[in-house]
Amino acid sequence: MASHARYPSVAIENIHRRLDEIGDAFNPDMIAENFKLFAPLHKLAPFPDVEIVRDQRYGADERHRLDVFRSKSIGDPRPVLVFVHGGGFIGGDKSTPGAPHYDNIGAWAVRHGLVGVNVTYRLAPKHQWPAGSEDLAAALGWIRGSIPAHGGDPARVFLMGQSAGGAHVAHFLAHERFASPHRSATAGAVLLSGLYDPITMDKNPLLKAYFGEDVPRYVEQSALPGLAATSTPLLVLIAEHDPPDFKRQYVELLRAYLSARGTLPHLAYLPSHGHLSTTLSINTEDTFVGDRILDFVEAIAAKPSAVSA
Repeated sequence: MASHARYPSVAIENIHRRLDEIGDAFNPDMIAENFKLFAPLHKLAPFPDVEIVRDQRYGADERHRLDVFRSKSIGDPRPVLVFVHGGGFIGGDKSTPGAPHYDNIGAWAVRHGLVGVNVTYRLAPKHQWPAGSEDLAAALGWIRGSIPAHGGDPARVFLMGQSAGGAHVAHFLAHERFASPHRSATAGAVLLSGLYDPITMDKNPLLKAYFGEDVPRYVEQSALPGLAATSTPLLVLIAEHDPPDFKRQYVELLRAYLSARGTLPHLAYLPSHGHLSTTLSINTEDTFVGDRILDFVEAIAAKPSAVSA
């Protein structure tokens, strides 16, 4: 069990003690309990200090929607954090009525000097690989063209994906089919408990729903070679209680990156966190995950190369 000395309150300490008890179990009961643990720590939209522009259309499909979170006081252009939700490739959305996720991430971004964008994308099995990354590419086109009107800086756009969302960010960065000025101008990317390589992933129904059942094709679908070669700065995070498949994916990415470059991307290990608690903790007094992300964004955004892209 990890040390709990760093927690800011007894309430947060108790949450993490429960997360340690749950461990890497990942099932509907565990998912519901995670939401229940963190819900009391959040306030729901509308927020007094954050303006949300809902359901901007970036494509023709019903799920081609994004929300923009911006400060009510417009000043100098701010870096932009684009969040891509998880959901096992077959579910999820950018927000949930009556619940804090994932408005909490957009609101947190604004409160830390950023513009937030939450993206919804098409789902498997109807829309298979690389549909999620195609949608992210389309959303970035909208963002780069429209974000100045919302106080964002199109030269400092950061991508953040969790779980299946991490897969979509990773494959967007990795595959040549997505090479474009929009991708080249991406300032950095946060990969949180992502899935990168169908060759080594668990061959479960969720993988097959998105990547298909043509196993020989998994070689060309892997994001590992492209991630190892990307010029986009990466922050790769893994939770102590992520299920084993996500831990293996983390190791496979680091192995490929190190083998190709002789170095590692930016890394963060998240003790006493599980697969969902990482994103659910953002915008609460449990700041450990958010602080790791903010440190990365601030460090990259301050570099001249990010500002002048």
